[in-house]
Amino acid sequence: MSFPLQRYADDHVRTVDTMTAALLFAAFLFGSEISVPGSRRPDAMGPTIALAAFSAAALFWQRSRPRAAVAVTALCAAGAAMLGHLLTPLLLGPLMLALYRLAVATDRRTTRVSFFATLALLVASALLLDPLDHPWQLDTLSPAACLLLPVAAGNATRLRGAYLEAVQARAEYAERSREEEARHRVAEERMRIARELHDVVAHHLALANAQAGTAAHLSSTHPAQARRILTDLTGTTSSALREMKATVGLLRQADDPDAPLAPSPGLGQLAELTGAFESTGLTVHVSAEGTPRPLSPGVDLTAYRIVQEALTNVAKHASAEAACVRLRYGEDQLTITVADDGTGGRTAGAPEAGHGFGLIGMRERARSVGGALQAGHRLGGGFEVTTRLPLYPTTSERQERTP
Repeated sequence: MSFPLQRYADDHVRTVDTMTAALLFAAFLFGSEISVPGSRRPDAMGPTIALAAFSAAALFWQRSRPRAAVAVTALCAAGAAMLGHLLTPLLLGPLMLALYRLAVATDRRTTRVSFFATLALLVASALLLDPLDHPWQLDTLSPAACLLLPVAAGNATRLRGAYLEAVQARAEYAERSREEEARHRVAEERMRIARELHDVVAHHLALANAQAGTAAHLSSTHPAQARRILTDLTGTTSSALREMKATVGLLRQADDPDAPLAPSPGLGQLAELTGAFESTGLTVHVSAEGTPRPLSPGVDLTAYRIVQEALTNVAKHASAEAACVRLRYGEDQLTITVADDGTGGRTAGAPEAGHGFGLIGMRERARSVGGALQAGHRLGGGFEVTTRLPLYPTTSERQERTP
């Protein structure tokens, strides 16, 4: 029932205010007839009706001008006290409603000042100007209790409204934060997929271009070797298609039956990666130091992609005959070094103008897993890329280290 009544009151404010003013006008008149047993009633019906009318009329401005409504109703109540009327809750009804509206609409300081000023006016009028000399308890305690109730109720209503607004603001802020976090994660995922596609496409296209060029060069003089290179070229393009399908498949829905199930590449496929460069005339030597340890999926994929991009840069930009890949396993990090012999006119570190995104991508990959990457020219010629990636202990290693 409270919700329909509240909606009706919100939709018909003027009607509700009119009905309230009429009821409190009647209550004012009824309250003026209450007196202390054994005492005479004041003979001032005309002025009493006028005060009741002014007090009720002031309630039409209780929402828009609550201070003015309090001032008018307080003066009317004080006038009734000076006529000899007892300050009962019925007679103080208009003033009580005006104080309630003031407490709801304004701050605590304004409400407190209005309460004490109104109470002082009523008590002074009742004690000093009451022609019937009512008991002082009725002239002081009764108005104080009657005026304190609407002030307390109004403050509680205002605080509850402020609390609900704060809760709603926090909920809206949390919703905005969740949306921003979701957008941020989507942007990061797009960057990761874009980086994957760049590495896959750049590596396989560069390798396929080198194989095709070598086959074209050897087709007339060494046809058997050219056919073998073209066979390797078919494997290169097939591998490119598989990796692109696996990467783009991340954008599929979870219930897509064609979603790829192949695992991400890692250092376990390093032999296949380096072997693919042999058909381009680039010899890759792989060496390892320390005890090989299992890598987390993120670090394993990052290590593979960095080696892949570094060798692709050697094949694209350096006329090198050999490259070296060194893996050094430490206690808490894996160091990967890819270097070329620098026999050509250009090196992997000197790409053509406008094509320097490979090193940027490798640095971003290393930083994404907490590592670092350095690249530069070697003293003896050539170019070298050094990457340090963190090694996270596996579950079995944690159990062994736990005493």
